Amino acid sequence: MTESRPEAKVRVSHLRLSDFRNHADLALDFAGRSVVLIGQNGVGKTNVLEALSLLAPGRGFRRATLAEMARLGGSGGFSVLAGVEGAFGAVRIGTGAVPGEPGRRILVDGEPQKASERLSDHLRLIWLVPAMDGLFTGAAADRRRFLDRLVLAVDPAHGRRVSAYEQAVASRNRLLEGREADVVWLDALETEIAATGVAVAAARRETVHCLARLIETRPDGDGAFPRAAVQLTGEVDTALDGAAAADVEDWLRADLRAGRSRDRAAGRTLVGPHRSDLSVRHAEKDMPASASSTGEQKALLTGLVLAQAALVTELTGNPPVLLLDEVAAHLDARRRRALVDLIAALGVQAFMTGTDIAPFEGFSNEAEIIAIPDVAAPDSGEF
Repeated sequence: MTESRPEAKVRVSHLRLSDFRNHADLALDFAGRSVVLIGQNGVGKTNVLEALSLLAPGRGFRRATLAEMARLGGSGGFSVLAGVEGAFGAVRIGTGAVPGEPGRRILVDGEPQKASERLSDHLRLIWLVPAMDGLFTGAAADRRRFLDRLVLAVDPAHGRRVSAYEQAVASRNRLLEGREADVVWLDALETEIAATGVAVAAARRETVHCLARLIETRPDGDGAFPRAAVQLTGEVDTALDGAAAADVEDWLRADLRAGRSRDRAAGRTLVGPHRSDLSVRHAEKDMPASASSTGEQKALLTGLVLAQAALVTELTGNPPVLLLDEVAAHLDARRRRALVDLIAALGVQAFMTGTDIAPFEGFSNEAEIIAIPDVAAPDSGEF
């Protein structure tokens, strides 16, 4: 029997949902390091994890609209409020949508915030959900989004850079659709694309290098989770390997200018970090992750997410909170035991879900088990 470990350095101590998805009014208190949410399909276990994922910059792991997250039959808005104990002590953070108001609110101790980046001061989140199971075989855009989530966890400004870059590329594409594009405006857009694009690529590159180094040295659960060899591939990424960022920026700007006819014919911009990909290989077998078996891909992905958590802790000094949806159901007993030990070794709080308690028997000393149908609604509280 594994001895109980001390509480995580950063943890969610309380969560309240109002009119979020299927939860009209749900309050949960968390006493231990990690949490296992048990319940039949449809009770809203994954919805609880999605609510937590909104307490980070971005749109959460489902990337849903505000209207989709508001409960059917509810007010049209919703709120997610959490108590967090971390680097700045105990704090209440929250987000939500108010009927009739655009966008969503961000609150820290009741004070409205202008940007969701402020949430990262108190809580950093990493998740593994079933929708990611096809990460290695799916579109490159999914792997870029996966990588950008990791960069965002260590550099909250990364989201703004990616957004600015994507908007500039979209504007250039629209401008090129016209027969006589404004050359001055094109020059300005391409200057912005080159500057923000190289900044995005450089942040990704540095993070991938750090991740690769960490994977080489961190425990792998006695081989339960195969090591992933990670590398960025793309023209801008290759250029950064052999030149200074300023020189790559100049090259990219010149390439965009020279390639206007090419890109107009293609209907899209054909060079830039939006074309990059995250290459992942099974290191021990020296084969692409996409060619591995389904079980190996799941184990590789789980190990990669655990390595991400270790990297965030190393680079920021504060462990992230892990959201692991239905993770135990796809791991054998040896890998489930290794997962327990690695989560404990990382010193992180993990939220896990399942329909049956049996796969989580090894977590009894590491996590509290909460049956969602047995949770009573709160008596009071406002967003």
